[in-house]
Amino acid sequence: MSGTRPGRQLLRQEVVDGIKRYILEEKLRPGDSLPTEPALCEALGASRSSVREAVKILNALDIVEVRHGHGTYVGRLSLSALVESLTFRGLLSPDDDVQVLADLVDVRELFERGMADRIVSLLAPEQLDALDGLVATMRETDARDGTGFVEADRAFHALLVAPLGNNLIGQLSMAFWDVYAIVAPHLNGFTHADETATVAAHQNIVDAARAGDIPAFITSLSEHYAPVRCRISEARAREDHQS
Repeated sequence: MSGTRPGRQLLRQEVVDGIKRYILEEKLRPGDSLPTEPALCEALGASRSSVREAVKILNALDIVEVRHGHGTYVGRLSLSALVESLTFRGLLSPDDDVQVLADLVDVRELFERGMADRIVSLLAPEQLDALDGLVATMRETDARDGTGFVEADRAFHALLVAPLGNNLIGQLSMAFWDVYAIVAPHLNGFTHADETATVAAHQNIVDAARAGDIPAFITSLSEHYAPVRCRISEARAREDHQS
């Protein structure tokens, strides 16, 4: 594969930085339109090819969104690039995949335990009812035969942090959940959780939150993640034995 000339790489990065700087200076929000390609070329003093390459990079990062036939807009600024990068790392590096999962579980639990008092105090009755409904869905769905169980699990943890009103925590929490859900089934020797225990752990979390019992809420979270940590430890032990 032929390499790209350093000068070209530098110019492309300068244009990428210039477009990001324009978005910040103009205080644009997701969905706002960017100038046309000729206008960006003039504003940044760059060629059309450089602008097009920069837009492709920013589009891949969800910083801009290209709507063919309409123009270029500020993107949703989601964490899709982070999810893809972490997922690829977990699937690509056999020696690291167990550690990737362990790190993801640590971060997921950190968010929920660290905000336990605020989550419990902010969860509204209708949100608690919705959490109960998701647990019921998990109870009625076979995790191995369909996506309903997994979707309910994801929705549960999304709703759990939703009362915080912190979009970054919400996005990060779901990003790490998504990476875990993708990587775990590919891990050698990694087994599914016992459904009954998983459902019970989620129900205990809701019950503790409804009772306003923060220590019980934190304990329920630890009990929820403990089996996952156990399976990760078992998978690590198997890999060590095989190496």
